[in-house]
Amino acid sequence: MKAKDLKLNELIEFGEGRITLQGRRMLLHDLFAFAELKKDLLEMVGPDHSRRILTRFGFYWGQADAAAMKRVFVWDSVQEIILASAELLSMQGVCRCVIKNFKNDSSTNSFLIEVNWYNSSEIDELLNVSNGSDMSFCWVLAGYMSGYCSFCVDKAIYFIEKSCEFKGDSICSATGMDADSWGQELKSFIGYFKSDDIWGKVKQLSLELKRKSRQLSMQKRLLGIGPSAMNAFFIEVHSEKFRKVIDLATRVAKFDTSVVITGETGSGKEVLARFIHAQSPRTSRPFVAINCAALPESILESELFGHKAGSFTGAVRDHIGLFERANGGTVFLDEIGDISLAMQTKILRVLQEREILRVGETDPRKIDVRIIAATNKNLEQEIIEGRFREDLYYRLRVVHIEIPPLRERKEDILPLARFFISKLASKLKLSKLRLDSKCVDYLLNYDWPGNIRELENAIEYAAVLSNGERILPEHLPQAVVQGKGFTARSDDSITQKPLGVIEYEHIKKVLESVSGNRKKAAKILGIGQATLWRKMKKMGLIKGDNN
Repeated sequence: MKAKDLKLNELIEFGEGRITLQGRRMLLHDLFAFAELKKDLLEMVGPDHSRRILTRFGFYWGQADAAAMKRVFVWDSVQEIILASAELLSMQGVCRCVIKNFKNDSSTNSFLIEVNWYNSSEIDELLNVSNGSDMSFCWVLAGYMSGYCSFCVDKAIYFIEKSCEFKGDSICSATGMDADSWGQELKSFIGYFKSDDIWGKVKQLSLELKRKSRQLSMQKRLLGIGPSAMNAFFIEVHSEKFRKVIDLATRVAKFDTSVVITGETGSGKEVLARFIHAQSPRTSRPFVAINCAALPESILESELFGHKAGSFTGAVRDHIGLFERANGGTVFLDEIGDISLAMQTKILRVLQEREILRVGETDPRKIDVRIIAATNKNLEQEIIEGRFREDLYYRLRVVHIEIPPLRERKEDILPLARFFISKLASKLKLSKLRLDSKCVDYLLNYDWPGNIRELENAIEYAAVLSNGERILPEHLPQAVVQGKGFTARSDDSITQKPLGVIEYEHIKKVLESVSGNRKKAAKILGIGQATLWRKMKKMGLIKGDNN
């Protein structure tokens, strides 16, 4: 989990007379009222006692937030959970927190963090009732960051405000360090942080919340009760690997160059082909797609090139093929690596001569199409083994775009999941549908062997089981929750197996888990039934024509 992956609507739940952050009750309060309270405290007990009370209030708050973050998520690093404090402060309307410097040196057991606070609510609230002072007044913020960081690194961290807008400085800023790093400078501030075993109490509370959350989740599952939620939303982002794919696709789209797109099943090859067509000068003309592996060769030839009436049994009228239908546009040949050598020769002629010959005719017809091909096979290896023509390969592969599998671009998983939820909310008329934050680690830790298609299917599966509101871990497919994605391991017995053997074993296990039901197996694998049938036939797994 990374700090940037936190989303407010996945953390906070709004109910009738209740707001909760993953089981911990929250409260919205009026800024002016809090300012009056701080003013009264200053007048009644003086600045030192007021500062101690408010610093301790922030300290409790920060530790509770850190405990929730540790309880709910598995973080990539200590730095990421520390960075999450800035996201939480922003979400809760406290301030915009920018972490300028972070050092956590295990060799010297020292800790240093420097922060800037913009739009501090503490300053806004005081400016409403006071005209400024020569004191720093972000006491709650200093306490919050101290409590939060102390809980995260399991040692006492103290934040001291170095500049404050309330006393005329241009910015509110603070530095947090451990006691040894502060040295004597901490002596005059340490009293503001003293409290009675806050740490132990917060840890105990966090464990209790985790236990109750599991119990409540099970009860809701048994009773079929779904909690209320905010509407899902999606902000499109891409990993660096996928950004490069999009950049290359955008550049090649402007030209009529032939393109080969490679990638695992379900990785979005056709989607990328449509993107290229949409960005090209041919965008107003047809985009025609065909799965070359889904049809027998005799039917595939007729579908691609068309046929003349009477040219074979059943050809009762002239038939226009896909190449003619796409004239002026783009033809997408999916699974090009699965066609026969004879069919490869005919497609090569289309690329060389820019003409097609209908089945049963002798006169060729000129066409103007762009060809984009896709495959999940290694065509170079297919050439070596004599199953693919080298001349066709180089005609098609003027530009090669490889789509990385979803497990190699983890940054895209959550944006894609949220995008699918947004689509499903409209499609299934589930206006309150959203993702619970407890699902985040399951989604990120699963390897998604079926890639984007499997992710979309998993989200739809969960949406259907969710009672129309919040998607919880128990609504996700068991394979996702149990982390049974296809994972490359360091174990020699795994890594030294050929890819075909691993694919065979995985498909066989999935089929066994669904008692051989190909429809269910294809959905779990994130591939079409025709693709699964073809793979099973090739692997010798076909035992009949049922399912």
